[in-house]
Amino acid sequence: MAVNLSEPTNLLPVTGVRLGVAEAAIKKPGRNDLLLIELAEGSCVAGVFTRNAFAAAPVQLCRESLKATSAIRALLVNAGNANAATGSAGLEDARRTTAAVAAALGCAPQQVLPFSTGVIGQRLPLERMLAAVPKAAADLAAGAWAAAARTIMTTDTVSKGASRRVATSQGDVTVTGIAKGVGMIEPHMATMLAFVATDARLTPAATDAALRAAVDESFNCVTVDSDTSTNDSCVLCATAQVGTREIGIGDADYALVSAAIREVCIELAQCVVRDGEGATRFITIEVGGARDVAEARQVGYAIANSPLVKTAMFAGDANWGRIVMAIGKAGVEGLDPARVGVALDDVVLLEGGEPHPDYREERGAAIVARPEFTIRVGLGRGDAQARLWTCDFSYEYVKINAEYRT
Repeated sequence: MAVNLSEPTNLLPVTGVRLGVAEAAIKKPGRNDLLLIELAEGSCVAGVFTRNAFAAAPVQLCRESLKATSAIRALLVNAGNANAATGSAGLEDARRTTAAVAAALGCAPQQVLPFSTGVIGQRLPLERMLAAVPKAAADLAAGAWAAAARTIMTTDTVSKGASRRVATSQGDVTVTGIAKGVGMIEPHMATMLAFVATDARLTPAATDAALRAAVDESFNCVTVDSDTSTNDSCVLCATAQVGTREIGIGDADYALVSAAIREVCIELAQCVVRDGEGATRFITIEVGGARDVAEARQVGYAIANSPLVKTAMFAGDANWGRIVMAIGKAGVEGLDPARVGVALDDVVLLEGGEPHPDYREERGAAIVARPEFTIRVGLGRGDAQARLWTCDFSYEYVKINAEYRT
């Protein structure tokens, strides 16, 4: 039911990355649900993670490992079980999976980062996962990005991936990423799970800066339902396989590589929204005339997360009063309604706080009947602006989440 979204094609291999998949029957049998990503020695890895206080066991271990070492050699990802709210037993389960990967690849357990997604509050089927790790290791291949994208899906209807190639002074650099996520999405950092790799020789500081800048303009600008997952994780791996000179933040090549990373992350973030659970509309929200970006996003999220706005959009109902309501409830101090404007694409609904004299209901209805459109808001307070992406709420969203554990 994804909105104008199809399976990714032509995902480019990244030198220094191999991927392998296996079936562990984590939630149900009959599909690959365990992904192993091996990184070349010397890779730099940076990560950003959920702000949810109930951070899942794998998120806790990732944070520990990234503080302890920069020499990450592998990522282990499972779908079907979040290993969240599982206490000390969940931490031990995650440690045992990383130890199994370390044994298979010949590295230290702290050089393996674990990631999980799926049902919260249940223990991992540990023995089945441990038995599947050697199978995933035996399956490692450089060109397996498409299979990897399918393996990490949960309620996703379409796998999500994107690639870019950019010419630098040291040669062509590739950036490829995959993501999963369709519900429980308002990240405050990333989407539920996203893994991006490049063969550029980035410094650790440049890797971290490129990731954070990309996330801020991509995954931090999407919402499906306002809920922040316990497992949100986004990782950038730079394998240092192109060129001989390190690329620092001030290097001319850094601008090229970081732009490609940002493009991949934006495409992945939009894929998440296009495949939002039960989505039938892909909605861009542009808020301008704000005093700062934070204020623009505050208003944008108030609109994007309003159930009344989202259900009206699902119905194809240009009930713009709900948009005005959401702007007014956003909590912007000193907002002057007489300076606010609202439009659907190029159809002006509200200007100077009053209904536009040329607006006709059928014009608005024609816009929201489309699978994609933009809600534009001007606050009349400054020059700052922000762009967010969201989707509608359909009957299918309720059905998917009502039946999530059955």
